[in-house]
Amino acid sequence: MSKKLTIGLFGFGVVGQGLYDIIRTKNLNIEIKKIAIKNPEKQRSLPGDIFTTDKNEILNNPEINTVVELINDTEAAFEIVSTALSTGKNVVSASKKMLALHLQELLDLQHEHGTSLLYEGAVCGSIPIIRNLEEYYDNELLHSISGIFNGSSNYILSKGFLENMDYDTALKQAQDLGFVETDPTSDVGGFDAKYKLVIAAAHAYGIVINPDDVINVGIQNLSAHDLQYAREKRLKIKLVPVAKELDDKHVTLFVLPKFVNETEFLYNVEYEYNGVTVQAAFADQQFFFGKGAGGYPTGSAVLSDIAALRYGYAYEYKKARELQGLTFTNHVELNIYLRYDDEQLVEELGFKHIHERYTSDSFKYVCGKINLQNLITHQQRISDSKAFVAFADQLTGVSLASAY
Repeated sequence: MSKKLTIGLFGFGVVGQGLYDIIRTKNLNIEIKKIAIKNPEKQRSLPGDIFTTDKNEILNNPEINTVVELINDTEAAFEIVSTALSTGKNVVSASKKMLALHLQELLDLQHEHGTSLLYEGAVCGSIPIIRNLEEYYDNELLHSISGIFNGSSNYILSKGFLENMDYDTALKQAQDLGFVETDPTSDVGGFDAKYKLVIAAAHAYGIVINPDDVINVGIQNLSAHDLQYAREKRLKIKLVPVAKELDDKHVTLFVLPKFVNETEFLYNVEYEYNGVTVQAAFADQQFFFGKGAGGYPTGSAVLSDIAALRYGYAYEYKKARELQGLTFTNHVELNIYLRYDDEQLVEELGFKHIHERYTSDSFKYVCGKINLQNLITHQQRISDSKAFVAFADQLTGVSLASAY
């Protein structure tokens, strides 16, 4: 028997409005009591008495048993979520940065107060990857999780590859369509994808990793030369987060542009769509595909969590409780493509097993193996010199390997 949920909703933007519209069309024993907003002057589609600018009207209301948090202020979101969990309210959140930065604290609060925090909508929009990692793969050895976790950057890459649109024009178009914020750094710089990867890894491997320890290299330095190189090799460039178990002791995580070939599922994921590939020991390779953003796709994932709370659902974090002894490492060797101008940078990155190199007046690149830690050490210099880096395992057929 499901219990009635009385909801306090924080945020009434694209996802909040989408969620409200979906709930209104269903008979789910769910009631939205109050909606907290930041700007009371903004024209709304609902009667004014349902809105408030005082968070305590929700957090201190004993009639509200569930908080849904959909705002874009990281620290304010953490305060809301942590307070709600501490006072006996269950929570649904879609704030990936907040969750990734404060995941261990939020796990501890759930355990201490017996409350539940669900966040399917925070990772890849409509794709139910968290619930699948939590339930379907709970007893599986997962070799890797990778994919396209950010539809905004994928839209820009699709425009460049399929329509020969230059980076700046594609970015402007994505911003005009609302896919990318005015400051695009989180999307095109790989931060958004990294936060989602850290959350997914907690369920896949049972480890909570500080996002600051995970490298994210974005697509800002992409040039027409890189796209032409990919076309000549019959490859595409995608921004791909990767979590991989290297051996029975080590897991690595990184976000890099990646060359993908036509045999990979990600090759055909275009524009604002997301795709997640799970490589498991027994289930083998499986692929999840869907829209990664938007009011209704993300709202549907949030509603799925709300509906699960009606039956007392909570994440069990089974792999974390099993204490598998895995630790995170950046000491791993990757096959890397580097398009560059600075010859000294190539030397300092310590390329080994170079299998391809080209130099002309307008275009220089090298492909070979380097230690990921070297990439981290020189990340700022790579960015400043406008060099472009991509994970290039498909150029050699050699997968990444532990440096231990």
